[in-house]
Amino acid sequence: MNRVKAVVAYDGTNFSGYQLQPGQRTVQLEIDKALVKIHKDDSAHSVASGRTDAGVHALGQVIHFDTPLSLPPDRWQMALNVLLPTDIRIVEVMYVDADFHARYHATGKTYIYKWSYAEVHSPFERNYSVHLGRSKLDLEKMKEAAMHLVGTHDFTSYCSSKTATTNRVRTIRLLTLEKHAEELVMTIEGDGFLYNMVRTIAGMLFAVGIGRYTPEDIKKILALKDRQAAGKTAPAHGLYLLNVTYKD
Repeated sequence: MNRVKAVVAYDGTNFSGYQLQPGQRTVQLEIDKALVKIHKDDSAHSVASGRTDAGVHALGQVIHFDTPLSLPPDRWQMALNVLLPTDIRIVEVMYVDADFHARYHATGKTYIYKWSYAEVHSPFERNYSVHLGRSKLDLEKMKEAAMHLVGTHDFTSYCSSKTATTNRVRTIRLLTLEKHAEELVMTIEGDGFLYNMVRTIAGMLFAVGIGRYTPEDIKKILALKDRQAAGKTAPAHGLYLLNVTYKD
């Protein structure tokens, strides 16, 4: 058997998230359907670096799958893209060692979150950025708040109360906010993220920007280790999984 690694981009608008769910259209469902057709084997399946929620997009999700076939990487890319719906694209394929694991060998992930400053939010952008409307953001205070989250912390206050894992210590290596034309983009890189962690952080930085919280509040809420102390989770459609990193 050969192990194949693939980088996947998808528009999350019309998916109920990445992971298989009974009776729902998911990204994994569509990828696995394509693998089953290629292999003529119902057991063919993929493994991803992690899940994304309904409405969340990806530019660089990573998956792996095992196969007895020995197609060149470009043929794998073409074969999968022919079978996949157009809101999923395979952007890179390579053969990897048999022990490579898309999830367990990941050393970090980078996400971006987008807000739109546009006076009128384009209908072509409505599913890909969160419109600020009349909200006026204090970008400098948002940047000051972000610095309190960089480093290694227990992020219980900044993840969903439904998070299953008991170890909620994570390291954020980079957290920046940059204004580009009519967009504000948050970039966050870390060794891993808890359920809804990135969207909760985005929501809290937005709340600082509009004056609902202060930068110092962000630090205090982090220390409380209590999700109820933090504000709303930001909408899913502004979030993108940018890339996943590995030791290699």
